[in-house]
Amino acid sequence: MQNNQLKVAACQLLTSNDVISSTEKVLQMIEQCADQQIEIAAFPEGCLFGYCCDVKYWEQVSPQVFKEAEAKIAEAARRHKIAVIVGSAHHDGVNWHNDLAIFDHHGSLKYRYGKTFLAGEKWCTNNRGKLPIVKLVDVDCCFIICHDVRYPELVKLPAAMGAKICFFCSCESGLLSEYKLSAYRAMPISRATENGIYLVMANTPANPDDIRAPGSSHGNSKIIHPNGNVITEAGYFGDEIIVSIIDISQATGGQAKRTYSEDTILREWFQKGCEFVDKVN
Repeated sequence: MQNNQLKVAACQLLTSNDVISSTEKVLQMIEQCADQQIEIAAFPEGCLFGYCCDVKYWEQVSPQVFKEAEAKIAEAARRHKIAVIVGSAHHDGVNWHNDLAIFDHHGSLKYRYGKTFLAGEKWCTNNRGKLPIVKLVDVDCCFIICHDVRYPELVKLPAAMGAKICFFCSCESGLLSEYKLSAYRAMPISRATENGIYLVMANTPANPDDIRAPGSSHGNSKIIHPNGNVITEAGYFGDEIIVSIIDISQATGGQAKRTYSEDTILREWFQKGCEFVDKVN
């Protein structure tokens, strides 16, 4: 990053429950990001397994296949000097977690953020750890996964503690859930503007061959300015890399920090909540 300018990408990508095939698609898109000199690239929720929620799949799939997939992504991040955030899964010895594997530009796994609020998934357990702020390319970043966007505190708490960008990785309902689409557009915009930070949303596109296909969504990946304006946005269909050069100095986090510092009825309650934030350098 130079002069507060950071080049970020939301990688809109349709994958499947074949982890090996999905990983190859991710690696190909990382190569494309390298060609565009992207510094941080975010991929959708469940990208490595096509957001498959079939319980039988999770009873049979090996945790090792995800370890091998992540090792390849880590190497690509290191080779191209790109920080990568990818929807993955891991098994802790007892339960599966629907999470984001967060790699820095050296290829190191900096953190594994698990989805806090599940959307009815029966195959995994929710995150009960802290809310991470991870430094990527010298910028403090926070993270939410899909249904998490409906819970503003998951962004406001890290924003108050210094997060400049929220990476929102999702695989939301498809285009047939038309009644949800306006809310899906409003919520990420709200998370940016109510906190005064950037939001980068990487969502799965719709499947043009089967609009009802599980593991597909409605696209509309986007990058949002701290003032709430959408800088750039993808369409409903198709694999696409959405790119923007953002000015980190404009991500003041002012609204979130006011909640922490000003003498209002919320201050004591909010400061207590900020203890759940974990800063990772």
